[in-house]
Amino acid sequence: MGTSGRPRRPVTDSSDAVDGWLLGFDHPQKATLQAVRKVVLAADPAIEEGIKWNAPSFHVAGAWFATLHLKSRAPARMATSPTALLLHFDVKGRVREGLSIDDPTGLLEWVGKDRAMLVFAGPDEVERCAAAVRALVRAWLAARAGG
Repeated sequence: MGTSGRPRRPVTDSSDAVDGWLLGFDHPQKATLQAVRKVVLAADPAIEEGIKWNAPSFHVAGAWFATLHLKSRAPARMATSPTALLLHFDVKGRVREGLSIDDPTGLLEWVGKDRAMLVFAGPDEVERCAAAVRALVRAWLAARAGG
């Protein structure tokens, strides 16, 4: 138990765990992962990160909502395998009927009724889309909360 009386978070549930994971990660898209990580964490001060599903992932108060993912195949528009941010409802989450996220930029690629991806070719693309990504993350969190 922590000093507050709440159970301690697992060691993997921290920015230090993500930093450690990235130290051992040798991949051409490492800078893209770092850029996405920075943008997601800047979307809301309540967002925390850790390693879940063997990848850097994000949560609010223990409810996991996003995971970084390296796609194995690149869409035709990209020369290299891209980095994706998979937005999802955690296993305890319930998907509302008619879930929709305002996405005027068209960045979301829906891969299920409760999952969507944002796909980036590189860190420059993440930077260009940073404001839109932060807005989409906030909209996703609001939809998860039922609002």
